[in-house]
Amino acid sequence: MTLFTAENIVKRYANHTALNKVSIEVSAGMVFGLLGPNGAGKTSLIRIINQITAPDEGVLYFKGERLKPKHTEKIGYLPEERGLYKKMKVGEQALYLAQLKGLSKSDALKKLRYWFEKFELQTWWNRKVEELSKGMQQKIQFIVTVLHEPEILIFDEPFSGFDPINVNLLKEEIINLKKKGSTIIFSTHNMASVEELCDNIALINKAEKILDGSVAEIKRQYKSNIYEISFPSADISLKDVLDGNFEVLSESKEAYTGKAIVRINNGMPSNHLIAALLPHISINSFTERIPSMNDIFIAKVTQNGQFANANNLTE
Repeated sequence: MTLFTAENIVKRYANHTALNKVSIEVSAGMVFGLLGPNGAGKTSLIRIINQITAPDEGVLYFKGERLKPKHTEKIGYLPEERGLYKKMKVGEQALYLAQLKGLSKSDALKKLRYWFEKFELQTWWNRKVEELSKGMQQKIQFIVTVLHEPEILIFDEPFSGFDPINVNLLKEEIINLKKKGSTIIFSTHNMASVEELCDNIALINKAEKILDGSVAEIKRQYKSNIYEISFPSADISLKDVLDGNFEVLSESKEAYTGKAIVRINNGMPSNHLIAALLPHISINSFTERIPSMNDIFIAKVTQNGQFANANNLTE
């Protein structure tokens, strides 16, 4: 079921167009990655979804109904810019923000106890926010974002300020929220996190959407027929035994193993490469190299969809 849709969104600031007819569709229960370089227009779209600003053109829908102010309570937003009141006590502020989201004081206290124990923040309840580290403040903001169990959660660079242990903690919580039925729009520059967490993505560059779809399908779409082969070390170069249908991108030898990166040309299936190799070597392993989302991001943004150098997939 489609939970949220943005159709042909346009946003202009003075002489600058931040979004130019950008459309996205987010299904219920998925993690949707909203990607793009700095200044691409992601934050403008997020602010429009949260009704902080309005589009100049285009329409947004929540569950098939045009987005209205009443839908704000159905959305939880963790912005990249942090915004806690530094002089307030942690617990007092968390309770206040929870009640702004419509929770009763008793329900808010119950939920806050659960989350504070989970994130090991109990001893900070009566401390001022300014005494917390950036990462601990981020935990508080995450808690008050998810506390009222909104139908859509929007996380803008949620791992900023976290060490690797707490990044993993937050990733686990995002996965748990998805399992419980939450729909998540996730904006980040960390492409490894995109591969771990996202089902679908939209890539925005220079105010326009230039790529969208499922992460798995996009990676298949951009594969380059490159394979990594491992074989018992022998005094042989694959460049000497393979014909023009194959391009050896790199070769290396260790004490007992030879390795090579080979690209298949002319759209030939991989079994043709295996057949060409077997008269000359035994094969220990044969693995297709699929481009990472980081490779694809860079290729689409900097080279108009073409990989600048096929060897970037051999690192």
